[in-house]
Amino acid sequence: MFKLNKVFKKPRYLTVQQNTQQLAPTQKESQGAKSEPPVIPGGLWIKCPNCGEIVYAKDLDANHKVCVKCGHHSRMSAWERIDLIMDTGTFKELEPELSSGNPLEFEGYEEKLKSSREKTELNEAVVTGYGKIYGHDAVIAVMDSQFLMASMGSVVGEKITRAFEFAASRKMPIVIFAASGGARMQEGMFSLMQMAKTSAAVGKYAEQGGLYVAVMTDPTTGGVTASFPSIADIILAEPGALIGFAGKRVIQQTIKQDLPEGFQSAEFLLEHGFIDKIVPRDALKLTLARLIKLHPASNRKNGGSNHA
Repeated sequence: MFKLNKVFKKPRYLTVQQNTQQLAPTQKESQGAKSEPPVIPGGLWIKCPNCGEIVYAKDLDANHKVCVKCGHHSRMSAWERIDLIMDTGTFKELEPELSSGNPLEFEGYEEKLKSSREKTELNEAVVTGYGKIYGHDAVIAVMDSQFLMASMGSVVGEKITRAFEFAASRKMPIVIFAASGGARMQEGMFSLMQMAKTSAAVGKYAEQGGLYVAVMTDPTTGGVTASFPSIADIILAEPGALIGFAGKRVIQQTIKQDLPEGFQSAEFLLEHGFIDKIVPRDALKLTLARLIKLHPASNRKNGGSNHA
């Protein structure tokens, strides 16, 4: 019988020789200790609350906190909003030193204020100032939901009132970004009084013919919704923003009726005439500039940029 030469005979199993230099155990492993798992920094990936997709944090920031998968508008800080809307280097803050006290000596309130100041690097839940939007002068107030859910205490109401007074004295339009959980319970009646105070400031400003644009962002609720944002000349909103006064369950228990799905969404309120337009975040600056340009007072003050 013909026998196959051993030279051409293949081994039954493939043998892989390890690179001993690359796979040399560490001193801890050689002593029987387990190797430590790799350290992965937190905050690199964010789960979209709307579609559930995992989004790279830098991509989300580059897209102005709008989900690249479904278009969900996440919440922005006050300074992120200002950087988005105001022309670079033109913004000047008003009343940055104002901060809340504890008029009712509410237990734990001062600690909450301190914690919010450290977390947000803000003195209060609203930042006010003035600058240019595509070359057009404007006063702006931005509420930050990271500071005690942007609840309206006495200082928040005072800063917004002063912003209207400043806009009236300079004959400038004013834009307010509303975002709030409502009145600040720790200040009791002092907080509730801000509803009337800010509404009166809007009325005095309107008597001089100024342009007031409110932008309702997620969420705008409670006493804030019931005051200055709802009486603007033009009311805009971001897509999907929660806008309302009381919660769904409270309303249902009061009126003894079922409520339609999404009845407090910006889309529902647009359909029923409560707001004038829903504007995506990437188009918001240009929309505001065009509204200001159409207003006679802003046209007399400056020509603005060609972008508008």
